[in-house]
Amino acid sequence: MKGPVDLYDSHYDRIDEDVYRSIRAETFEVDLGQESWISAGEVDEFCDWLGVRAGQRVLEIACGSGGVASRIATTTGASVVGTDINASAIRAAKRRPAPASGDGHTEFMTADADSALPFPNGSFDFVLCNDAMNHFRNRLETLEEWRRVLRAGGKCLFTDPVVLTGLVSNAELAARSSIGFFIFSAPGTTEELLQRAGFHVERVADKTDSVAEVSRRWRDAREKRRAALVSLETEAKYDGIQKFLATVHLLAAERRLSRFVYMGRRVDT
Repeated sequence: MKGPVDLYDSHYDRIDEDVYRSIRAETFEVDLGQESWISAGEVDEFCDWLGVRAGQRVLEIACGSGGVASRIATTTGASVVGTDINASAIRAAKRRPAPASGDGHTEFMTADADSALPFPNGSFDFVLCNDAMNHFRNRLETLEEWRRVLRAGGKCLFTDPVVLTGLVSNAELAARSSIGFFIFSAPGTTEELLQRAGFHVERVADKTDSVAEVSRRWRDAREKRRAALVSLETEAKYDGIQKFLATVHLLAAERRLSRFVYMGRRVDT
């Protein structure tokens, strides 16, 4: 890998380009503006696990362009606040139409999840974070901050797509982490950190198959549109993203890097 791969910044600036819309539709079926492994079905499933209802407040950390937050607000009637460190992502999120639900509401703001969150104690019923925990530099401090902004008995749910469950070479790790800062975790580590941060671990679920499938479909959908993408991205960036997606698929399909969902409930003594 010759250098970092720009998967995020240019994506958010061009999220409405027809070629990217068609790639997301082919990859995910329901286009939420995703730059991760989540599907609309997973969003609905995660909301069911949490028990999100109308009138409750959800904080989505690393919300990207806001599609997940919008779906939550539309399908549950909850109020969702989305934060992301990427200003381009937040601009894209703010351009989204209001949720279709009469009760649901979305709000988006730029915030660094590696720092103190700009909310009072006990502000939310739920914290949701999809495929971004591996980018945060101190997982224990992050979880402690989420506990702070949750109400008594509130729950957090997040995915970690880079749990080491097999043998991975240094070259594969470099390719997998070419899109930015990464922390690779070992099985059992996150459960321990959740407990240390003041959560009861309510659920751990393996979602590796979704990464293997989405990465394959995403790479194939881009390959069909190579000429259009090269004109937008340059050949070097196109090749870098294709190599990234191919590496993701191989490691997930062989279950050497796994994606797990963790759900914790705030414990109050």
